[in-house]
Amino acid sequence: MTNPPSSANPEHPELPPPVEALTHAFALLGRRWSGLVLAALAKGPAGFGEVRERVPGISDLMLADRLHELAAAGLLTRTPLRSSYALTPHGTAFLIPLAALAVWAEEHLMVTPTGTGGTSRRE
Repeated sequence: MTNPPSSANPEHPELPPPVEALTHAFALLGRRWSGLVLAALAKGPAGFGEVRERVPGISDLMLADRLHELAAAGLLTRTPLRSSYALTPHGTAFLIPLAALAVWAEEHLMVTPTGTGGTSRRE
């Protein structure tokens, strides 16, 4: 049985549902820092400063933006009492493909400095 083309989304009426879902997932999770912010919360709930420490190199503004976007998407929640962030069940479910992606990246995309300012794939 084949899935009919998606007509529910007027932005992408020609995309079959799996492609439409991937398009949406990559639009959100493919943004810089998003995956790392979710991975940082895999260790458990954390305040803003704790998340920032778990994601080295992220600016306060970028972290605030990503936390807001991921919360709006339903992947994490913010408890106002201590400004603590935690993964929702949807965010926790993302840890499975995130772990698989990390293994794949280590095996296929790990880069080493070339000495010329660029990188090359590790062989």
